Amino acid sequence: MPDPNGEILLCTDYEVRGGDFNRAGEVSTDIKTRLKTIGFDVELVRRVAIASFEAEMNVIMYAKEASVRLEVSPEKIQVVYRDEGPGIPDIDLAMQEGYSTATPEMRRLGFGAGMGLPTMKQNATRIEIDSEVERGTVVGLFFMTSE
Repeated sequence: MPDPNGEILLCTDYEVRGGDFNRAGEVSTDIKTRLKTIGFDVELVRRVAIASFEAEMNVIMYAKEASVRLEVSPEKIQVVYRDEGPGIPDIDLAMQEGYSTATPEMRRLGFGAGMGLPTMKQNATRIEIDSEVERGTVVGLFFMTSE
């Protein structure tokens, strides 16, 4: 979504490849670095980085790939993940703390506690999820900069 005032401080796109655990966290780390460079509040930057990392890990764990768009204006930060993956059959269930569809292999790697989506929700001002089984998922993370 473009800023209604038309002032965009930063707009950048990323790609995340499913299954690429070696590069896990690269996108969220770059987002964090860019927001720090702009000079946003450290607590806001931390929240954006945490939510972005959780979204990035969900892509790596479950999807084939995803595009990520970061848009920053003086009033808000939005990070939108659009993946090609299995989709989420029951978003309400997936939002429950502790609910996980992680495989035993993912759990051996230390993932799959069922806190990804709840952590995104806890850190973002607003989260929007649109998912279609066998097609993919769009997760929008929105943060107001004045909080």
